[in-house]
Amino acid sequence: MQKFAVPIFVGLLFGFFVVTAATGAMNLYWQSVFMFMGINIILAVSLNIINGYMGEFACGHAGFMAVGAYVSSLLSVMLFAKDKVFGEALLNPDLALVLFPVVLLVGALVAAVTGLIVAIPSFKTRGDYLAIITIAANYIVKSTIENIDAIGGARGFMGMSRVTKAMEKTVDLPWMTIWVFIGTIFTIWIVWRFISSTYGKGIIAICQDEIAAEIMSVNTNKMKIVAFMLSSGLAGLAGGLFAHVLGYVNPGSFTILKSTEVMVMVYLGGMGSLSGSVMSAILFTLLLEALRPLQIIKWVVIPLMLVLLMHMRPEGIMGNRELTDVFPRLKKFVSFKK
Repeated sequence: MQKFAVPIFVGLLFGFFVVTAATGAMNLYWQSVFMFMGINIILAVSLNIINGYMGEFACGHAGFMAVGAYVSSLLSVMLFAKDKVFGEALLNPDLALVLFPVVLLVGALVAAVTGLIVAIPSFKTRGDYLAIITIAANYIVKSTIENIDAIGGARGFMGMSRVTKAMEKTVDLPWMTIWVFIGTIFTIWIVWRFISSTYGKGIIAICQDEIAAEIMSVNTNKMKIVAFMLSSGLAGLAGGLFAHVLGYVNPGSFTILKSTEVMVMVYLGGMGSLSGSVMSAILFTLLLEALRPLQIIKWVVIPLMLVLLMHMRPEGIMGNRELTDVFPRLKKFVSFKK
C-alpha cells in the first residue's frame, strides 16, 4: 500500500483541482493563481538542475521559456485556429484536445535544442562567465522575437485563447488547469528520476569538483549537455503553458527580470533541493499575489524580505535537504538518492 501512497495523493489532488474548477467552487482568480504557481514550480525545479545540482550560475532561463512559448503558440494557432497571419486552421479544431500535449512537447524540444546551442560554448566556462553567456542568450532570443514582424514583433502574438476554447468546447472541463497540473507533476517526476540516476550523480560530482569528476571517468561535457537540454526543455514547457494560460505572449514577458525571479525562487528554496524549489515557488507566487495592491512598491518590499531571509538563513529554506530529511517517515513513500 505504501508504494501507492504518492500516486493516490497525486490523484486526489488532481481530482480536487478538476472538480472545484469545473463546478465553479474555485473561481477564475484562484485558478489563475494555482496555474501560475504550477508554472513557477516548473521554472524553479528546472533551473535548479543547473544552478543547484550542477553548481553553475545560469542567468538566462527566461530566454528558453520564450522559445517554448512562441514555438508552441505559433504551432497551436497554425494547426487549430483561424488566424490573419496563418489563415485557416490546418487541422480540425476538435483535435486540439488530443494533440495539445504534442504541441507543448515540440516547444520544449526546440527550447532544449536552444539549450544545446548555449551549452556548447559554455563547456570551458564557469561562474560569472557562464552567467554572461546565458544573459546574452536571453537578450538574443528576446531581440530576435522583437524583430520578426510576422509573429507580432514587440507587439506580441495572440490567438491561443481560441485553441483553449476549442478544447473546452470538445469536453467542457478547465483544460488549462489540467494541463498545468500534469506538466507540474511531470516536471517534478522527471527531475526526481534524473537526479536519482547515473546522470544525476554525474552532475552532482561536477558541482563538487569537476576535475576530480573527470579523473573518475565522468564525461563532464556530456553531463553538461544533458543537464542544459533537460533544464531548457522544461523551461520551454513552462513557456508553452504560460502562453496558453494568458492567451497572449510578448517578448517583454521574458526579460532579465523574469530570469531573476526564477533565480530568486531557486535560491530561496535552497540549491540542490527539489522540495525547496517546489516550496519556494509556491511561497513566491502567493507573496506576489498578496503584495499586488502595492503595485510597483512590491518590487521594493520583496527584495527587502529576501535580503532579510538570506541574512538569517543564507542556505535558503531547505538548504540542500529534501522533505524526507526533515521528516524521515516520508522515506517510506518516496526517497531521493543523491
